[in-house]
Amino acid sequence: MRVLLVEDDMAIVDALSSLLQSEGYTVVSCDTQSDACEFLAEQTFDIALLDVTLAQGTGFAVCAAAKQVAPDMPVVFLTASDDEYSTVAGLDMGAVDYISKPFRPRELLSRMRVALRRAGQTECVFTAADLRMDTASAQVTKAGIEVYLSALEYKLLLYFLQRKGQLITREHLRDAIWDTAGEYVSDNALNVYIKRLREKIETDPADPQIILTVRGLGYKVIE
Repeated sequence: MRVLLVEDDMAIVDALSSLLQSEGYTVVSCDTQSDACEFLAEQTFDIALLDVTLAQGTGFAVCAAAKQVAPDMPVVFLTASDDEYSTVAGLDMGAVDYISKPFRPRELLSRMRVALRRAGQTECVFTAADLRMDTASAQVTKAGIEVYLSALEYKLLLYFLQRKGQLITREHLRDAIWDTAGEYVSDNALNVYIKRLREKIETDPADPQIILTVRGLGYKVIE
């Protein structure tokens, strides 16, 4: 997934670029309206994150340019402004979402996924061995039989399946699943959550074949 990030606050650019790249996105960033319009004319993007107020130009003008070259590409506005006029103006121009700064990084990622899914640009079915997750219906099946997960177990499984073949550290899990509340999760608690999930999705929880433990490092889901 390619993201166009148009933002003139370099601290935000650096933080967002690092976050998005860690999630597998390719990020192209710029800080002016003219540069953004050039990128849009020359390259293809899956989603655009636009600051409304730029050092040169506005995010509204970039949105208009984006809708000309890629009408179906979702646009999300990022702004420190929370006034009703700016919100309505952005949405009327075709933006799919509007997030006021400061925002929670994981919330932004979640809302990006929703925007991409609505645009039909994200995979909604994930598989591993005989396990199947359909995010459109929020249904999980194993060998064709539905598996009932708690909300937390569902979030954990989705996080794992979206990163098949990648090393997932325990720190990544904590940040992804629990950071919104600033809650600390101990190693013992995390072990319990993983154990409960394995009991529902593994043929033999004592010998897991889907969520593998990488000793001393974290976990990995089979390709």
